[in-house]
Amino acid sequence: MSAICTLNPKAEVARAAQALALNISAARGIQDVIKTNLGPKGTLKMLVSGAGDIKITKDGNVLLHEMQIQHPTASLIARASTAIDDQTGDGTTSTVLLIGELLKQADNYLADGLHPRLITEGFEI
Repeated sequence: MSAICTLNPKAEVARAAQALALNISAARGIQDVIKTNLGPKGTLKMLVSGAGDIKITKDGNVLLHEMQIQHPTASLIARASTAIDDQTGDGTTSTVLLIGELLKQADNYLADGLHPRLITEGFEI
């Protein structure tokens, strides 16, 4: 009998370092999609629905609402940034970029051998 029982038989079991790398990778992925929208020269994205409806936008909030995000960390980042937009009316793209850069720095610190707890304590503002 397995020592770990999962509710989803298709779920992957990852060790701590591997899980951190997967979460950082997911955050960087959503950052890469959104980062080209920032600023007055940001690029437009064309969204095509399953029914064939086309929507062209560079609004990060619209993009995050329309994207089908599967990874839990990327989904958490999307929900956090859309919550910022709901409260302030703007800042979705900037929030995603800020979180992505923080996790990029965290990845560098992890590669240098710094303990994850020290990194999270350093991020507390």
